[in-house]
Amino acid sequence: MLLSESRCVVLGAGGFIGTNLCRALNGKVSSLKAFGRRQAFPDAMKGVPWITGDFSEPASVAAVLGDTDVVYHLVNTSTPTSSNFDKMADLESSVKPTIAMLEACREAGVKRVVFVSSGGTVYGVPKHIPTFEDAPTWPITAYGVTKLAIEKYLFLFNHLYNLDFRVLRVANPFGAFQSTVKIHGAIMTFLQKAMDDRAIEIWGDGGTLRDYIYIDDVVSAILAASEHEGAEKVFNIGAGAGRSLNDIIHAIEKLLGRSLAVKYLNPRPGDVPRSVLDISRAQADLGWSPQVSFEEGLKRTAEWLEVQQQ
Repeated sequence: MLLSESRCVVLGAGGFIGTNLCRALNGKVSSLKAFGRRQAFPDAMKGVPWITGDFSEPASVAAVLGDTDVVYHLVNTSTPTSSNFDKMADLESSVKPTIAMLEACREAGVKRVVFVSSGGTVYGVPKHIPTFEDAPTWPITAYGVTKLAIEKYLFLFNHLYNLDFRVLRVANPFGAFQSTVKIHGAIMTFLQKAMDDRAIEIWGDGGTLRDYIYIDDVVSAILAASEHEGAEKVFNIGAGAGRSLNDIIHAIEKLLGRSLAVKYLNPRPGDVPRSVLDISRAQADLGWSPQVSFEEGLKRTAEWLEVQQQ
């Protein structure tokens, strides 16, 4: 499947990954439609055909899927922490609309669905680090359960109706167009507070280990998955290396050339202590590898944030 000849729809296009993906696709595919409730950075989406709609409304989603080859499912309705407070709401707002969307894809003759899942939550507390795709999946948040359930429905629709799909279990992305209002992502949150001279709050002792990947590398993986013709359908997407929250603090201090105020709080029960992904399958099958180093990604993110504050 050649992406340049594909008609594409991005669901959840106004968010962090969606904004970056739309910018990468715009002008490089046969046609592009961006669908979402709102645009977090409308200036960045100039020239991208935008359709306002709610993912929870099946008729609105079905209407946008006509004449479409590739659908990108990027919709998030909660966070790993918040999902455990209202598990039913997470199910109702994510899984049920996704099933309706897949039915609409089948009826519209969509060729492929690319779903951005969560490499940081579907595995739960992994026994092996780095964690590979065939490792046990026992999420400890409703968010992770939801992502995993959607993956299973993709397999079901492929089995029943031959609807093709790819799943990308993305680690912890960071970079330009990530919200500084919502608490999504330690790096953007820490940078924002550092630039505002506010204390950075860390849940636990700062030893929590995560796999952080720059957004440009996430987008390149999504594009590679769009054209992939191999047998594998699920891929870990990360840097393949772990960094603790304390490591991030030290990296920001080095970048900014000053010490940061840090406040340590009690750990949260929904936080996985260690999460690092084995990305060898993506490297071998997708021909993809991260190209932006953590330090370079942090620098680019800080520069973008400084421009936003001017």
